[in-house]
Amino acid sequence: MSGRGPEAPRSFLAGLASAVVTLTFIAALAAAGGLFAYLSRGPAAQSGEATTVILRHGAGLAEIAGELGTAHVIPSAPVFIALAEVTGSAHKIKSGEYLIPSRASISDILRKLRAGDIVRHKITVPEGASAKQVRDLLTKADVLVGDTPEVAEGSVLPETYEVTRGESRATVALRMTAAMDKVLSQYWAKRKADLPIHSPEEAVILASIVEKETAKEADRPRVAAVYINRLRIGMKLDADPTVIYGVTGGLPLGRGIRASELAADTPYNTYVHPGLPPTAIANPGRASIAAVLDPPQTNELYFVADGTGGAAFAATLAEHEQNVARWREIERQKAGPSLRPSQDVVARHLTGKKR
Repeated sequence: MSGRGPEAPRSFLAGLASAVVTLTFIAALAAAGGLFAYLSRGPAAQSGEATTVILRHGAGLAEIAGELGTAHVIPSAPVFIALAEVTGSAHKIKSGEYLIPSRASISDILRKLRAGDIVRHKITVPEGASAKQVRDLLTKADVLVGDTPEVAEGSVLPETYEVTRGESRATVALRMTAAMDKVLSQYWAKRKADLPIHSPEEAVILASIVEKETAKEADRPRVAAVYINRLRIGMKLDADPTVIYGVTGGLPLGRGIRASELAADTPYNTYVHPGLPPTAIANPGRASIAAVLDPPQTNELYFVADGTGGAAFAATLAEHEQNVARWREIERQKAGPSLRPSQDVVARHLTGKKR
């Protein structure tokens, strides 16, 4: 009995060492397997080069793994959950709409979800779009939610805006108006002295007319100068786009202006009423705002289309009438001998820009 005493502890220690080695080996295998699963390429997209996955705000890790599994972008939801926990990503995942590339690894997916690398959609407001058209753009943007708010004419800056799925239409509209406020305040602060424009609001009104009257970018400053010169001497603006706005409220007319519409007593008809109309008639871009607040020094009071997409300018009525005659001849040549304009339609097209 006394000879076997030391053997028991040695046997125990040997067994313990063997168990430790075994567990270490198993742990190493598990770690290697986890690393392999973490870095290995994932499933191929079921169609195209990527898969869209939407993770709702407030979703837990199990729900997130379920959405990714349903979308077939991860091989196993339990494995994803385990790796998200082990890597410390579980509580750093951001909600939103994601575009997961085909064969993305769990490592790539978790990196994207932690960074909040969500899909950003774009809404472009064209220069000269009316408030009605801006509201229509917001309403038709199916990634946005909520009611479409009212938008004041001339309050939105035309440009391309990035939006995310689930953003409210009211929030996006507020961002559009804030952009206009910022740009307008910058240009207003640098405006030329002694302009016949007395407020930023009046600047937007005139800029909206210039925007709708200008077909050629290079003509914009001179068009602005014509209207500034007319305001200085109290001459009516006689701007076709204001007549159209009084008829359609900001939608395209789609035809020539009728003589009856030129004579109509709407608040926007600048053939009838002197000065600026009561509101803007569109949302002008930066270039039109800049043009009316820093116009060139000219003595020009008239312009008409020149047949090339631009305008012919004149300082006197006699010169202007010659320009108009040339434009009428161009119109007749384009229309052909068999076509005659209706007696009730005035085909003015001062600059050739679409109305």
